[in-house]
Amino acid sequence: MKKIEAIIKPHKLEEVKEGLIEINVTGMTMSEVKGFGRQKGHTEIYRGAEYRVDFIPKIKLELVVDDSQVSEVVDLIKDKVSTGKIGDGKIFITSLEETIRIRTGETGTKAL
Repeated sequence: MKKIEAIIKPHKLEEVKEGLIEINVTGMTMSEVKGFGRQKGHTEIYRGAEYRVDFIPKIKLELVVDDSQVSEVVDLIKDKVSTGKIGDGKIFITSLEETIRIRTGETGTKAL
């Protein structure tokens, strides 16, 4: 099993969610986060005053999938969120030792 974490632009969330449902990914966690990478924030003007926005609003998706689904999920996320511009996001993939469904005690891929 692998854990896939994707940091994406907020307006891309619905597209990704719908795509994941189409390929039968049964669960996902979403968090609203703020951060920066190469974008390094930006400057905005509010009521005539200029101010710096260092942390950009993003969405963090967390999914746990069977090893056989990893490339399909990663390809889908890349396809749905890529604009070719800075700030498209990142995908992190890590191995999981175990998954346990609390309600039933099922483990491994049965718990997904």
